[in-house]
Order: sequence, then structure tokens, then C-alpha cells
Amino acid sequence: MNWSSCMLNHQEHIARRTFLRRTGLGSIALASLLEPGLVRAADSRSESDRSSVRHHPPRIKRVIHLCMAGGPSHLETFDHKPMLAKFDGQPMPASLTEGQPIAQLQGQELKVMGPQHPFVRRGRSGLQMSTIFPNMAEIADEICVVKSMYTGQINHDPAHTFFNTGTAISGRPSMGSWVLYGLGAETQDLPGFIVLTSEGGGQSQPISSRQWHSGFLPSRFQGVQMQSTGSPVHYVNNPAGVGREQQRDIVQAVNDINRVRNLELDDTEVATRIKGYEMAFQMQASIPELTDLSGEPKHIIDMYGCRPGDGTFASNCLLARRLAERGVRFIQLYHRGWDHHSGMKKGAAVTGKLVDQGTTALVKDLRQRGMLDDTLVVWGGEFGRTPMAQGSGRDHHIKGFSLWLAGGGLPGGTAYGATDDFGYNAVEDPVHVRDFHATMLHMLGIDHSRFTYKFQGLDFRLTGVEEAHVVHRLLT
Repeated sequence: MNWSSCMLNHQEHIARRTFLRRTGLGSIALASLLEPGLVRAADSRSESDRSSVRHHPPRIKRVIHLCMAGGPSHLETFDHKPMLAKFDGQPMPASLTEGQPIAQLQGQELKVMGPQHPFVRRGRSGLQMSTIFPNMAEIADEICVVKSMYTGQINHDPAHTFFNTGTAISGRPSMGSWVLYGLGAETQDLPGFIVLTSEGGGQSQPISSRQWHSGFLPSRFQGVQMQSTGSPVHYVNNPAGVGREQQRDIVQAVNDINRVRNLELDDTEVATRIKGYEMAFQMQASIPELTDLSGEPKHIIDMYGCRPGDGTFASNCLLARRLAERGVRFIQLYHRGWDHHSGMKKGAAVTGKLVDQGTTALVKDLRQRGMLDDTLVVWGGEFGRTPMAQGSGRDHHIKGFSLWLAGGGLPGGTAYGATDDFGYNAVEDPVHVRDFHATMLHMLGIDHSRFTYKFQGLDFRLTGVEEAHVVHRLLT
């Protein structure tokens, strides 16, 4: 665009704002009532929604993140370490622990704690898994366990923030918001990013809503938390005595006024308000249909092992499948209960049982519906647990831990990377949290290095300015 064109556009913008100030909003409101399409068209042109920023053909359409909040022990789940059993109760090698970050064991005598549950080979692949997951044996050939994860934050809240946003700095967009911003939603009557929570089995660390916040992205890209019991979405129902047609009239009138305001301001938050009213109105019909499980066959309910609406992780897994079917782009299921500073043996077994059947059913259900190929399922926590004992439990650990991935054509029944013999350091093909973000975006068709948002004069991205790599070997 040349200089004269820029000046002309600038003059037109000033003239438009001057006209609005001098004629008042009443005239424009009248115009919107006489010809609403004119205002809506102007509104749509002013919005900064992105339908797609894909840089290459995608492998997946959506992500379901099963977040095991609290830090599940890799040593009691997916990382078999016979050396721990051999050296149980003996001092940890100082060469591993000296000068290393430790959360609550700093300055204490560090002794090896052997695995609290046996490991067995599962599926045709012989993937090693803990016996706390008897049902997951059925999906052993679907999952790829990444045993060499590492992160940069050793306490729960910053570690969750780091895993969700790529930084420990509060106020940055969550990965779900980044994905929704980049690709948009496939549904018009549900939010594109939805969060569900459950708890049980151990200390339930609090989860802040900033874990699914949009940060400096327009707020319409933030996650929406649905309640696992009671009304799924607060304040979405009509007040007593107000019918659907009356509510439609109210929403229409409010949005017309907001559109008029947006003609003057061209403000993304006004656009968000417009979309919010429309979405809330659509959700009045879509949410009851979503949560009505009466049409689900008994064998599906039994497969998940839940009672509809009971607020359990298993029920949330069933809702996650239904959300995915309806086009929700990013779904997070938090289960709070993996913080086992004491009672590791019993705690891991109890918490594992609470998530085992629902997780297994979700993967099987997606597979039998033909949806697993274009869905990435992620299972894991914000960090792992120490090979050293903290009484009868384990402390926080960031130098090496496990998560698993399924779907998107990933090689099932495999393990990627490795920790050392004590499960302390990721020593083979280490995968940083930012590498995970880059790989997830790659599977969605997005080049993380080119996916940015300008804020306060800087081009921000999910993977930050530090080095991040797509783990191509994981995808083959």
C-alpha cells in the first residue's frame, strides 16, 4: 500500500469517528434496526479472528489434554527402574543430586526409594506399565510414552503455568488459547476451548483459572470451565419467566448496541462481548443436549464406568468425547490428586484407579468412532517425583518424568527417550516442555517459529524466544 492510500484510509477512519460523534449513536442504532446486515458486515470486517494459520497439512484437528495435576510419579507409572529396587534404602549417589534443585528435601539425607508397584509388559508391543493401571493394558498398543520429559519449575503452580503457557510468568496465553486463536473453532454453539476438573486420591493442589486464560490474546480465546456437577455452565440459563424468543430479542438488542460502539472503537474486547452474548444464547440449547447422556448406549456408559453427572474423571472423559464430536478444538481434563509426598504406595494405587478406566475408555471410544487418527490425546502431569524417599512418599522432580501421547498417527506401543538408571535425569532424547508445545503445534499444521502475536511491540509465541524443537523422530 502506497503513502497516499494510507493517508486516504486514515482520513476515512477519522471521518467515520467524527461522523459518529456528531450524529450520535441513536442514528446508527436506527440504521442497525432498519438494515442490521450493514452493521454486522462492518463488525465482521473489524474483528481479528483467524480461521487458520496452518503452515503445512495437519495431522490432527483437536487436542484432549488429560492433566494429572500434582505430579504423578513416573517411577510408579511408566518408567520401570529395577536399579531403584536394588538400591532401596541406600544413599542416593551424590553425583546425581549434588547442586540439583529439590523442592522439600533440600538439606536432608537422600535415600533411594524402590518402586512401590510392580511393572508388567502390556499389549502385543510389550510396553512396560505399572500394575496400578490394569485397564490401560487394553490401550498399550495405542500410546507412545515419552520417558525423557523435563521442565523448568519445581513447584506446582509455576510448573502448571509453565506447562500451559511456556513460561512461569503469569498473564501469558495458555496453549489452548493459542490453538483456538490460530485455528478457530469448528463449532458455533459451544466454546472452542473447554476445561473440566475432578479430584481424589491424594492431596488436591489448587488449579488457577489462569491455566486456561487467554493472557494478552483477545479474551474470546480463553478456556471456558464447565462444572462437573450441577449446572454445567454458570448463568447460562434464562431467568424465571423469560422465554427463548424474549432472550433472543434481548441478546439481539444488546449486540446491536455493542456493534454500533465497535464501529467507533474497533475494540477486540467489544467484539468479544458480542460473541459472548451470541455464544451464551447458543449454549442454552447446546449444553442440555451435550450433557443429556440418555442416548448413550449402556455398553458405552459401562465402558467408562461412570454414572452420568457424578463429577468423576470418568464422566468427564465421556463428556470429552462428546465435546470432540461437536467440534471443540481444545479440551482439558484436570484430575487433582497426584501430589503424594507421603503414602506413595497407597496413593498411587487409589489415584490410578480413579483415572484408569475413564482414560482407557476415551482412547478406545475415539478409536472405534474413527476419531483417534485426527485427535491428539495427552496424559501427564506438570512434573514427576524424586527417586529419593520423602518418608513414605516422593518429592517434586523436574529433571526427568513421563507423559504419553496417543492418536494423530503416532507410533503406538512405543517408548521415546529415557532417564538414567535411577530415573533422575533425562539422558536419552530429552524433551523439554517447549519441545512438546512445538510438536503439538506441528501436528496441528502450525510452525511454532512463525506463529506469533504482537503485544506491546513484541512478537510473542507459545514456545518463547528460547530454543524449541519439533520432535520429528517421535512422529515417525
